[in-house]
Amino acid sequence: MTNVIDELKQLKSQELDAGLVFSGTASGRMIKGYSSSSSFTPEVDVDYLFHHSSRDVVVWLMDASDPLYVFGPAGSGKTSLIKQLSAKLNYPVFEVNGHGRLEYPELVGHLTVDNGNMKFQYGPLALSMKFGGLFLLNEIDLLDPSTAIGLNGILDGEPLCIPENGGEVIMPHPSFRFAATANTNGGNDDTGLYQGTLRQNLAFMDRFWLCEIGYPTPEAEKELLSRKVSSLPEDIRAKMVELANAARKLFMGEADGNYLDTIEVTFSTRTLIRWADLTIRFQPLARQGIQPVTYALDRAIGYRACQETRTVLHELAQRIFPCDEQQQDHI
Repeated sequence: MTNVIDELKQLKSQELDAGLVFSGTASGRMIKGYSSSSSFTPEVDVDYLFHHSSRDVVVWLMDASDPLYVFGPAGSGKTSLIKQLSAKLNYPVFEVNGHGRLEYPELVGHLTVDNGNMKFQYGPLALSMKFGGLFLLNEIDLLDPSTAIGLNGILDGEPLCIPENGGEVIMPHPSFRFAATANTNGGNDDTGLYQGTLRQNLAFMDRFWLCEIGYPTPEAEKELLSRKVSSLPEDIRAKMVELANAARKLFMGEADGNYLDTIEVTFSTRTLIRWADLTIRFQPLARQGIQPVTYALDRAIGYRACQETRTVLHELAQRIFPCDEQQQDHI
């Protein structure tokens, strides 16, 4: 922990041109960042395509304001969006995954034994407030509302008091940001898709600036696949995006036609890339009469689903990909 503290003390905030950082064109609008990265700074993904909702998060990052609550369907890229924007700014990110048994001391810190002496070890929330960073609480709608409401003072910009550390009072650093992600908007899960989510206290939710994120556009995902798996033919990549979006509609209960029921898995962009990559790697199986597209589909997502859903995914693949395209050996 000593090395961590020493590293964070060396962080130097810097005013950056938002246009240069995110688009390469100067805009004259300044945003706070850091002059260099740290071990807490996410790694930049050079192939990452920013979601159109990124403008909301950029505006939020530009000035201290209400905490941010980003919600949207599973696999829509909520966490990756926040982390990639932070990476562009060299922002340290202190990430915690929420769950029903998460307790406030896990965020603030606890006493520990160091060389026979009791010493306080800062938690992720305390570190981000003390040294300046983005505290990211994922799956916040899984928290017990009584635990979540304990954060109200922090969300209001009040200092953090740590009685276990001699009553230390941490004033929020000017670069401290609080962001949360969730599948629901904190109200309720009317879809039945997200087991374990809880309705959050209204006073707690009133403190957040809400941002909704959906799945990337087909055009964006086609462009991403062209970067990640350029050896895969363009028409195959386009049909993979088509199937992914059809599966997402089924997951959200928005499909029409022959498939009216929902399925229990969805296609994240990460899963889509995995499917495309595995299709290339399993291409030699085509010589044995095995369809690489379907074979890879099971290993990318199908095996996570029940047999009925796997059947639906296979039917979608058969409809979207003619059999000769699934078996072609030209990659």
